[in-house]
Amino acid sequence: MFWHVAVSGQVSERRNEKKLMDTRYTYTLIDIACIIVPFIASFWPRIQFYRQWRNFLLPCLLTALFFIGWDMAFTARGIWGFNPRYISGVYLVNLPVEEIAFFICIPYACVFTYYCVRKFLPTDGLERLAGYVVWILVILLTSAAICNIARLYTSVTLLLLAAALLLTRVFQVNYTAPFMVMYVMVFLPFLLSNGALTGSFTDEPIVWYNNNFNLSVRLSTIPVEDCFYAMLMMLMNVAGFEYLRSKTTPVKHSHMVLIGDEHHFV
Repeated sequence: MFWHVAVSGQVSERRNEKKLMDTRYTYTLIDIACIIVPFIASFWPRIQFYRQWRNFLLPCLLTALFFIGWDMAFTARGIWGFNPRYISGVYLVNLPVEEIAFFICIPYACVFTYYCVRKFLPTDGLERLAGYVVWILVILLTSAAICNIARLYTSVTLLLLAAALLLTRVFQVNYTAPFMVMYVMVFLPFLLSNGALTGSFTDEPIVWYNNNFNLSVRLSTIPVEDCFYAMLMMLMNVAGFEYLRSKTTPVKHSHMVLIGDEHHFV
């Protein structure tokens, strides 16, 4: 009888170990799923986004450093955290490496999509409308942040996004419309990936949130603040990407030539 109980216990322990092995790379698989299609499509001859990697990499790394510092501070305070069941167990300070990779994979997919929007979709006619949307968002986000100043995830995220959007108006950037179009296009994939992280498809959430620090309003399992957190991350990456593109894209100069009695620019 004792032998039977011992063997049963060993079998149960092995099953638990196997189950843990099966789930601890879940976050890694989500990261890969988010980047794999945009990465492969980057080499498609009509897109050739790989030629833009030099403009993408530095802004992505700088933005990632900002968000990693923010992430570490909020994790240390217990505003959110990570379920060890679904991560590899390798950490940088208090963040799993999968979370670090998140700040590379998601921006890559989003900036790739933004680049395609600019390349293939005419959005110039939407720039004025996008400007109005930005002003409305700045007012609403600032008001909501002030009304919920004690909820740190809510207030910090909304104020930072409002400031970033305001800067696009101050500097009169010309990429607000394609950015907004990109955000709408990636919103469904965002719901799927963030839903996977917050427990829509697993027994427990991979990333958990302390509702004392947010509005407790969810899109399925996703805190509504995540929508604005993601927008801020995307906007910072796009702004840096466009800044470097403006510095590296050659300017075409016109030359005036005289043909007969007329001047022509070529």
